[in-house]
Amino acid sequence: MTRAVVFAPLDAVGRADRVEQRIGDAIVLGVLRDGEKLPSEAELARRLGVAVVTAREALEALRERGLVQTRRGREGGSFVTFDPAASDRVVDERLAAISRIDIRDLAAHYTAIAGTAAEFAADRATEDDVASLRALAASIDPNSAGSARRGHGRFRLDVAALSQSARLVHEELRLQAEFGPLLWMCLRDTDYRERSRVVRDETIDAIEALDPQRARRITAAWIGEAIAWLIDEKTRRERTNT
Repeated sequence: MTRAVVFAPLDAVGRADRVEQRIGDAIVLGVLRDGEKLPSEAELARRLGVAVVTAREALEALRERGLVQTRRGREGGSFVTFDPAASDRVVDERLAAISRIDIRDLAAHYTAIAGTAAEFAADRATEDDVASLRALAASIDPNSAGSARRGHGRFRLDVAALSQSARLVHEELRLQAEFGPLLWMCLRDTDYRERSRVVRDETIDAIEALDPQRARRITAAWIGEAIAWLIDEKTRRERTNT
């Protein structure tokens, strides 16, 4: 289902940079895994609703960034090459390019989606659902920034699924695929990885207690913290020119 969102048609006239961004973020987030074969140029263009030349330009840009490797021959094609250093570089480039206005707009949109999903999850989840969430939360490795980011993204997707709203799940998936790496950039920081663990536990407690407003409040507050970190980090980098 997540891959379906990654390869869903773009909602406007396609451009290579938008295709590059969507595929690149999906690789960084771990939706597209290391070694996975991507669709051919023609198939990628058809699924995204763009011209073949646009898909070709996007793949070329992804190759230059070290996120995709193209091999010729009978078993050839374009393959994901997940490299943590290259992935961090992609996210750094996104932070440098995005404006504070767009970051705050993203925060407002994501808070509305994730907060509502958490609220509905607390109203509809069963005991088995809560047990599954706790198992997922316990499996997230806090010692690796990449693992913590992918695990936290998966946790948010599972909370959205408990809302039993296909539209909320789809929008959560879309946002995770397009902005997840940027949203959870704070998880590079050890203190924030610990903070995210606490937030996951508090969210599960609220869902188990059938307390929708508390689940929404915890989710919104955590997104606010992550976005505040992002803006502070952008400011710090601009001042130090890094």
